[in-house]
Amino acid sequence: MKYEYLPHTADVKFKAYGKTLEEAFSNAAFALSNVMVETSKVEAVVKKDIEAEGEDLPSLLQQFLEQFIILLDTDNFFLSKIRKIKISNRKGKYSLSAVVMGDEARNYETIGPQVKACTYNSMFVKQEGPQWTVQVVIDI
Repeated sequence: MKYEYLPHTADVKFKAYGKTLEEAFSNAAFALSNVMVETSKVEAVVKKDIEAEGEDLPSLLQQFLEQFIILLDTDNFFLSKIRKIKISNRKGKYSLSAVVMGDEARNYETIGPQVKACTYNSMFVKQEGPQWTVQVVIDI
């Protein structure tokens, strides 16, 4: 299972999983995007480079996911694929770089509400045995 949606009274809550931290972050991006559009139907015609920084893994995850909200708001961009993602930790500060593919949102019918923000509410990033798990609540 790549991700699952969890019950929440007002917003959207999910957990995303991965064998690596990068895979868990990627699956979180798809969980966020799939709230609005079926990403499996979005064509990979536009390439975008994403960068994010954080003091810890939850802040890095929040900044990473916010990039997809910003891309939708500024470039009318829906996610299709994540081609490359790299997370590094230097001197206690985390950074992420990713190459993502997608298409203009106007070419697709939305299936749900627009995501307003990625919150820190109930957020965590942890390694459980050989698997990474992240939990996120997004404001809709």
